[in-house]
Amino acid sequence: MWLLIFVAILALSSATSKTINLPSNDTEWQYSFGVDYENNQFLLDGKPFRYVSGSFHYFRAPRQYWRDRLRKMRAAGLNAISTYVEWSLHEPEPGQFNWAGDADLVNFINIAQEEDLFVLLRPGPYICAERDLGGLPYWLLREVPNIKLRTKDADFVRYATLFLNQVLDKVKPLLRGNGGPIIMVQVENEYGSYNACDTEYMDMLKEVFVQKIGNKALLYTTDGSSASLLRCGFIPGAYATIDFGSNSNVTSNFQTMRLYQPRGPLVNSEFYPGWLTHWGETFQRVKTEAITKTLKEMLDVGASVNFYMFYGGTNFGFTNGANGGVDAYNPQLTSYDYDAPLTEAGDPTDKYFAIRDTIRLYLPLPNISLPTASPKANYGPVLLQPVQKLLDSRSPFVVIRQNGDQPKTFESLSVNQGFVLYETNLPNSVSDPAILRAMTKDRALVYVDDRLSGTLSRIDKIFTIPLESPYGRRLSLLVENQGRLNFGNEIHDFKGISNVTISGTPLTGWNMTGYTFSDVSSLRHLTTIRVESGTLNNGPVFLRGKFTIVGQPLDTFLDTTGWGKGVAFVNGHNLGRYWPLVGPQITLYVPAPYLRQGENELIILELEYVAQTRKMKFQSVPNLG
Repeated sequence: MWLLIFVAILALSSATSKTINLPSNDTEWQYSFGVDYENNQFLLDGKPFRYVSGSFHYFRAPRQYWRDRLRKMRAAGLNAISTYVEWSLHEPEPGQFNWAGDADLVNFINIAQEEDLFVLLRPGPYICAERDLGGLPYWLLREVPNIKLRTKDADFVRYATLFLNQVLDKVKPLLRGNGGPIIMVQVENEYGSYNACDTEYMDMLKEVFVQKIGNKALLYTTDGSSASLLRCGFIPGAYATIDFGSNSNVTSNFQTMRLYQPRGPLVNSEFYPGWLTHWGETFQRVKTEAITKTLKEMLDVGASVNFYMFYGGTNFGFTNGANGGVDAYNPQLTSYDYDAPLTEAGDPTDKYFAIRDTIRLYLPLPNISLPTASPKANYGPVLLQPVQKLLDSRSPFVVIRQNGDQPKTFESLSVNQGFVLYETNLPNSVSDPAILRAMTKDRALVYVDDRLSGTLSRIDKIFTIPLESPYGRRLSLLVENQGRLNFGNEIHDFKGISNVTISGTPLTGWNMTGYTFSDVSSLRHLTTIRVESGTLNNGPVFLRGKFTIVGQPLDTFLDTTGWGKGVAFVNGHNLGRYWPLVGPQITLYVPAPYLRQGENELIILELEYVAQTRKMKFQSVPNLG
C-alpha cells in the first residue's frame, strides 16, 4: 500500500511539473501538445483533444502504398497513426545508417501530416512488433556476445543512444512543438513485460529523449494492464498508458492505469482488433462485435485509443520474429494481415466500416470518399525450371566460409538472416544406427554424403535423429534462421547449432558456409539443370520462371500449394517465406510496385519438396487458411 501511495504522489508531482503555461502571444503557443491534468485531457495547441489512432508500420508496406493506406485510415475517422521505428532496418551494420526508399521515415511522417493525421512515434530502441529480435539489430549479439539487452549494460546503452540520437535528430523538425505532426514519443516499449526491470536504464533512456525533444512532444510509456507490468514500465516524467483488447473490462483496466497515472486522460495504446498468427496455427481472428462494443465503452469515458494493428502489412524477406523461450519456439507468418480492419493488401473489411460507424459517434468524419477494394490480378500459372543448387560449390550466394573446432553462431559469422551449412566428418567407430544430437536454432536439414537423412526442428523439439551406416562419412547440416525471438525474457537468441554429438561423442572440426540472398540476379541467365520432382534428397534448389503482364500491373497473390518450404522472389523482391505443408498461410502477397509491364520473373528457393506440376500460380484472392 505504501508503495502505491508513493507512486501516486510521484505521478502527481510529475503532473504538477507539467502544468500548461500558455505563452503571451499567439506565435509562441500556436503549436504544442501536452496534458491538462486538472481536467484529465490532452491539449493540442492549447485546446482539448483526444485521438483515435491506428498502428501502421511503414516497414511492412512498399513506400508507394504509404499514402493510400494512410488516407484510408483517415477516411475511417482516425485522426492519428502510430508507428514503430525499426533499429535493424535503419542501422543494418554498426554506423551504417539507411534512411532511403522504404526506410524513409521522414517521408512517411510527412505524408501522414499531408493526410491530416497526427503521429505517435515509437522509436524503441526495442519494439517487439513480431519482428526479428524485436527490431534490435543482430550485430549487437556479434559485437558483444554477452551483451545484456534492454538494460544499463554500457555497450547496449552506447549503441542504443547513438541510434536514438540519429532518429530524434531526423524527426525533430516534425515534432508538434515545431509545427509537425508528432504529438507523442514513446520511451522503450512495454518494458514491464521484461524481467530485467532496470529502472536506471529507463531513466537513462528518458534523458536521451528529453535532451532531444524537450517539451516539443509528450513522452509516454506503454505497458500491459496489470500493476506488476506498470511497476517496471513506468518512468517518472513520462505519461503512463496501457494496452488491452476486446472482451476485457474497460473500467478495471483503466483503474490499473490510475495506480501509476492518477490524473490525465485515459489511454489504451494498443487496442487489438485482430491478433498475430504463428506457422502451424489456425489463422487468428477477433469478432467485430466485440471490438466495437469495447471501443464504444472506452470512447464513452473519454479515452484516447490506438488500434494495434489498423493495417498490418507483410513481413517481407526474413523479417518475421518468433515467440517462445527456453522450452518453446513459434515463428510468425510472412503475412502480418493480423485480421486488421485493412487487409494485408490494404482493402477495407466489414470490420473497417463497423469501426468507422462507431468513431463517427464521437469524432467528426473527414470529407473523404469511402475506400473500396483495389482490383487484383490473376496472372495464372508459372512453370518453374531448376537452375541452381544452393549447396553447389560455385554458389553465388556464399558470403562467408570459416572453419573451427566448434560450430559458430550465425551472428559470429556475420550472417543475419539466411542459412549456414555446417559440415564435418563422422568418426569411423560409432554404433549403427548412430544417434545424432544437435541443439538447433531453428531448423536443420541433415545430409550424410550429400543425401537427406532427416530434419531437426526447434519448433517440434526434434533434436535427435538416427543415422544408418554412419562410419567415416561426411555430415552436413543446413540450418535456417526462422526468426529470432521478439518478446519475453529470452530474446538473446543466437542462431546455429551447438552441443553436436554422435551417439554421445562430440563432433569437432567444422567447416561453415553462410548464405544470404540480397541479390538473386545472378540466376537470370543460367540454363536449366536436372532435378527430380518430389523430395529434394540432394539439397535445396533455385527454380526460375517467367510471366508476362499486359497493361498496368495489379496486386496479386502467389499460390504455393503443393510445394514444400522455401522463399519466393519476384523481380528481385523477396516476398518472404512460404510453407504450405504447415500453413495456415498458403499465398504470398505480391504488391503491384514489385511488378512491371511486360516480362516478369519469379524465382524460388525450394528447400524440401518440388511440386509434381513444377508450377506456382498468381491468383486474385489470398489464402491465409
